[in-house]
Amino acid sequence: MRGQVICRGLPGSWVNGWLAGIGATVLCPGIRLGWTDDRTPRAALSSTDGDPVELLAAAWPTRAALGELPVAEEWAQTPRMERKVSVESFSARVRVARAHPASWTLSSTMTDLHVAADGQVAHAPFDPAGPGSIRWLHDRLLRVHRQVRRSAGWPGPSPRRLDRSLQGTARRVQGSGLGFDITRLASQADETVKRVEPVVEVLAFFGLALFPLRGTGTDARLRGAVQSSALQRGWSRENDRRELCFSWPAWRASLDAAAIDALLDLWSPNRSNWALLGIHSAWRTLRYRPRATADPTRGFGSERL
Repeated sequence: MRGQVICRGLPGSWVNGWLAGIGATVLCPGIRLGWTDDRTPRAALSSTDGDPVELLAAAWPTRAALGELPVAEEWAQTPRMERKVSVESFSARVRVARAHPASWTLSSTMTDLHVAADGQVAHAPFDPAGPGSIRWLHDRLLRVHRQVRRSAGWPGPSPRRLDRSLQGTARRVQGSGLGFDITRLASQADETVKRVEPVVEVLAFFGLALFPLRGTGTDARLRGAVQSSALQRGWSRENDRRELCFSWPAWRASLDAAAIDALLDLWSPNRSNWALLGIHSAWRTLRYRPRATADPTRGFGSERL
């Protein structure tokens, strides 16, 4: 039995891999996450309860469990939610979901504290729009979850199958995943087939639990052409064009989800308190630049701070 596993397939510089590491601690409260102090930090999952990979395999969400998340298209006899969500529909869903343990699936993807002129709520940067059949985030989650084959005797993949994904040796599958992994794009030179690591995508979704979307109450219905005030945790507006940028750290200590939550409140991208918090590396996003005005592709690369 291993108490710790170094995940070679989850480098800290890869935002989806970083979110996946956090997602493991959200799915399984007995798992803790730290990052190796290598030139390229890797996720280090640990647990005092046994092998973290076996614990994660036992905690893997079933399709039925995903269908019960408050962000699902149809849930608890509330109005249906797709990509475009009215303030009224969102408010009704939030009222019913307030005490639900997965209410974060709403607060980390949408907010009614910025409302567009058409009455639709704002979406988080980690909930990007997609063209045509890509649809909305929960639908994407269900699709990529389906691409992780269930193993006999387990709710999802076996520990051996999970370990291949965590070590970066599993085969990628065709698809767009959650819709923001830059590594799914093989080349800008042609229309290549997009491929994602489905286990990482599912874990990354649960990592969003620590990244709520907030706003200041701006409403474009009351005053035209109002810029959205909505910001997801970890994101800021930079440069003259006020582009959104996400920053994230790697830390030495083995932390559970609650401790990671506290660290994310305290850390600063400007290095002022990195040593105090045990942070040794950090990155920020580089946004995918569309090849044409009509290019709907979204994705986030990274550069080291």
